[in-house]
Amino acid sequence: MKNWVPIRLRRAMLAVCLWAGLAGAAFAAQSEIVQTDSVSAQLIFAQDGVIQGAETLSAAVIVDLEPGWKTYWRSPGEVGLPPVLTFDGATNIEAVEILWPAPKRFVAFGIENFGYEERVVFPLKVQLTEAGVPAEANFSLDLLVCSDVCVPQSLNLDVALPLSDSRDAVASDTIAEALTTVPTDGLPSQVTGFTAFMDEASTQLTIEVTATRAFDTLDVFPELGDASTFGKPDIRFSQDRNRAWAQFPINYADVETGAPLSVTVVERGGAVFTATPDMVGAAPAPPVELAVPGVSVDTILWYALIAVLGGLVLNVMPCVLPVLAIKVSSLTRNDALDQTDHRRGLLMTTLGILTFMWLLAGVLIVLKALGASIGWGIQFQNPAFLAVALTILLLFAGNLFGVFEISLPSRLQTRMDRAGGSSSFGDFFTGFFAALLATPCSAPFLGTAVAFALAGRTVDIVIVFTALGLGLALPYLALAASPRLARALPKPGRWMIWVKWGVGALLVGTVVWLAWVMIGVAGWPITALTLGAGLVLLVLLQGSRHIANHPVIATLTVVLALVLTIQMRPQQDLAPSVIDDDLIAWSTFERAAIARAVSRGQVVFVDVTADWCVTCKANKVLVLERDPVRTALNGADVVALQADWTRPDEAIARFLEDNNRYGIPFNAVYGPNAPNGIILPEVLTASAVMDAIQRAELSNLQERLFQLTNSSFNP
Repeated sequence: MKNWVPIRLRRAMLAVCLWAGLAGAAFAAQSEIVQTDSVSAQLIFAQDGVIQGAETLSAAVIVDLEPGWKTYWRSPGEVGLPPVLTFDGATNIEAVEILWPAPKRFVAFGIENFGYEERVVFPLKVQLTEAGVPAEANFSLDLLVCSDVCVPQSLNLDVALPLSDSRDAVASDTIAEALTTVPTDGLPSQVTGFTAFMDEASTQLTIEVTATRAFDTLDVFPELGDASTFGKPDIRFSQDRNRAWAQFPINYADVETGAPLSVTVVERGGAVFTATPDMVGAAPAPPVELAVPGVSVDTILWYALIAVLGGLVLNVMPCVLPVLAIKVSSLTRNDALDQTDHRRGLLMTTLGILTFMWLLAGVLIVLKALGASIGWGIQFQNPAFLAVALTILLLFAGNLFGVFEISLPSRLQTRMDRAGGSSSFGDFFTGFFAALLATPCSAPFLGTAVAFALAGRTVDIVIVFTALGLGLALPYLALAASPRLARALPKPGRWMIWVKWGVGALLVGTVVWLAWVMIGVAGWPITALTLGAGLVLLVLLQGSRHIANHPVIATLTVVLALVLTIQMRPQQDLAPSVIDDDLIAWSTFERAAIARAVSRGQVVFVDVTADWCVTCKANKVLVLERDPVRTALNGADVVALQADWTRPDEAIARFLEDNNRYGIPFNAVYGPNAPNGIILPEVLTASAVMDAIQRAELSNLQERLFQLTNSSFNP
């Protein structure tokens, strides 16, 4: 009962003050205090009734919240509902306008929200239908209050307003004080500049305020129509604090309605105003650059070790197996090479792996500097990258099946052989391509290391990605360090033919997988064109020596490629993939849906996946679509949300970044007992998922309380 004392004391003190202020008065225009377990409300008027000839009345709704409970502003943020005051049963009242006090920023369910805590007084302007005539204020206040759960409340506030020319001193002072918390319309005299810039894609809003004096603590609340939502701002001040700069990620911009941008600026002990800023053609530069905090050498070494382990585990992932098999086959095929040649080839493979990791790190550093979304494996969202990778794998497969052999001029024979062979170029390219194909896979330790790197400095990215490359190259380095391991491999023989065909089959499977991914990213026409071009290239390479012997086959292959390209049904709609899964009742991911479901007492399971994420598919087949997890996710009290990151999506990228993740798979469980989420490991287990669901769900006591308080109102 300890937490209930403050609000009861406030109510008692308010009652005493009102009684003292109304001593000698025959009537006080105020409603009874209506209360629930989490909130209480009272309607008060500045006058004891309707003054002769009065057209409007000053009033207010006093809302007291229990400790830990909050309610919302007129623009609640990404989730929540603003309070609504209705007067359908009122007499002689034409309109009621709520004047909104300046809000506070708070986080609920890991999402930015705007509202009030402890106590808020909403001033009201009450317009009478007929001036100077008694009225009946029968109001209904509907509001959403949130703590670990959100509970909608509906409170009836009734006041009779007879003719009276007296005023309520206490109520008048309360209303007057509340009016000082309401932002003024327009710029105050000390503000000399107020500008804003929104990029063409409506993904980022930048606001700048300048004044003749220094700002104290300042917060900014933009509004752009009812549906628009903004993320957590980056707020900075100039050295003299006369200039404030705020940049917001835009989660959703409702630009089609044409609603003007309105911005409320709240400063502690200073200006509180709402105005429309002047839109400018370029984003104002921040007054100061924020330095990325440094980390200790021990921390860097720890994450580098985690990265090495993550890279090592990637060797057993299905993404790398085809190329790894090619390298093992080349070692056994070239048994005649001495230990020095073997060691040189393995070191060149290692260099190829490291070169790719350094190249990837460099690209990510540039993209991060430009403010773009970055993450592990995002190159598989790029159709051009997929087209190149698919074509290369198609050529590799054709080479293994004997469609063609690479024959170079004699003067280059000593420098390079066919890919996967014993030449330095072949060894280097094998390592490079193995690292490239490893990027759609995620493994234990990998997500932790990559998140640390991408959230840190340039040097952190370089060190961690170098460690990842070394981990991926460890098997090759082990073979180079111990030639006996290479000699332990089977000797060349007829079995190598079967290995060659087996590796070719693996590559064909990889080609099919990449084609499927590319269909989801770029659509049927581009995928068919890529496959057709690859087949034509195979025919041309095969025909370089044998075209005279197989003119019919070559012609049919070209015609087939053209027919596939022209006749394949185009995929016109490249919106996020429609989820069609009979095993689990997935709903399309929407960040605000997390809080809405949790506010109803439900558990939310979030699965961020992509067609190119092999680990995601393994999690789906081995864990999510098997009992007991499948049954749990289809339960009445569980909402399963799936975010498809096959193609670039700013909302999903920002959701991952807010959770300090830059790669997938990403799975998290939210619930009344876990409003900020329980993040699951990259490789799922049934026990981990079930444990998280049980930890997040309502306790028996919470469920009874929720059902009791939620029975009267359903948003």
